Amino acid sequence: MKQIENYIDDKYSDEEYINVEDGIYKIVDDDEILYVTSLSFIQEPEYNEGEDASDISQYPLEDILDKFYCHISDFYEKLNTEDSSICYQEFASPDIKDVRNLRTIIGKHVYNKEDGKYVTLVIE
Repeated sequence: MKQIENYIDDKYSDEEYINVEDGIYKIVDDDEILYVTSLSFIQEPEYNEGEDASDISQYPLEDILDKFYCHISDFYEKLNTEDSSICYQEFASPDIKDVRNLRTIIGKHVYNKEDGKYVTLVIE
């Protein structure tokens, strides 16, 4: 994943979303408070990632979710199409610290690197 950027969707202007920090919104979902943020990025097929936005690769995305204790809360299906190289995802966690930590990947290069029998998530 490269060119990771903050993405602010129009839905964040709805009153159900409360902007608590730059790029982080609070929403109450079934009496649970969630903090959400959206990112855009470009996949890198040379790192075994998807070819276009309609085919977002499971990895390194799954490793990012595990590392930052977040889950995907919106897939932005209308934006993630075959004719786009830019992917959009909304990430969520009940702990704002997890979302803050996730946002540290903005502007970085994130990929999986095989290291013998293991695969390591690299953030540089």
